[in-house]
Amino acid sequence: METWLNQSSEGGFVLLGIFSYSPADLVLFSAVMVVFTVALCGNVLLVFLIYVAPQLHTPMYFFLSQLSLMDLILVCDIVPKMAVNFLSGRKSISFVGCGIQIGFFVSLVGSEGLLLGLMAYDRYVAISHPLHYPILMSRRVCLQIAGSSWAFGITDGLIQMVVVMTFPYCGSREVDHFFCEVPALLKLACADTSLFDTLLFACCVFMLLLPFSIVVASYARILGAVLRMHSARARKKALATCSSHLAAVSLFYGAAMFIYLRPKRYRAPSHDKVVSVFYTVLTPMLNPLIYSLRNREVMGAVRKGLGRCRVGSQR
Repeated sequence: METWLNQSSEGGFVLLGIFSYSPADLVLFSAVMVVFTVALCGNVLLVFLIYVAPQLHTPMYFFLSQLSLMDLILVCDIVPKMAVNFLSGRKSISFVGCGIQIGFFVSLVGSEGLLLGLMAYDRYVAISHPLHYPILMSRRVCLQIAGSSWAFGITDGLIQMVVVMTFPYCGSREVDHFFCEVPALLKLACADTSLFDTLLFACCVFMLLLPFSIVVASYARILGAVLRMHSARARKKALATCSSHLAAVSLFYGAAMFIYLRPKRYRAPSHDKVVSVFYTVLTPMLNPLIYSLRNREVMGAVRKGLGRCRVGSQR
């Protein structure tokens, strides 16, 4: 705690960012802000619909509401500060603010990764054991799954935040990123971080491969159950219920594995920053679009809500 107080009194960090002030980068920054706005509105709308529409009060949509909430907090943790720094030209972040950003980012990424894995188990139960689904995925089980995802991510986020911000930073304070990311910050520490680097890599492998193994195991069983179905219509319906989740899993794990599971010698700050935009902004925008545009129940709830608004306005 004393280290935190000493370093916070000395000033914060400088986020070098990803955009310059060239015409091309101004266009890219505007595009990112449009994507951020769509992500913000899409996730808020999806959480609201799942809360108010009775037909969406099922385990799958409960998990989806938690996923949207995680995405919502994630984009709000990263993008507003990036936008303020770019528009003001200051590019600074306080020491405490950097620690908070790390805590939220790591917590949300860890929680979302585990939740996506456990959502695959939900799809397996729905397709392979439809008659027992209400029992196997009861309200209590759903709360336990969501709660364990949040607890797992928050614990990891707090540990990483405390350890990283305890290291002494006595040299350059320029972070070669557009937000406080742990690997980018560790490069500035004037202490030996090799042990923590190794533990961090092992933690990333565990946090990504554990839920990913749940996804693979669940979908292997789902594929077996689908192949045993005699009706082509039933097979098509079963695969349709999984397609949205598979798309979300591919986006999340593809970007996360590219960033965190590559050997250190193959990592380049420019590549990490570009993929991080995809990871922290684009994926939270695509998730609600994937689950809403490809889902009849969600679109039905949207149409019903719009119909009520028209009736209300006519009165």
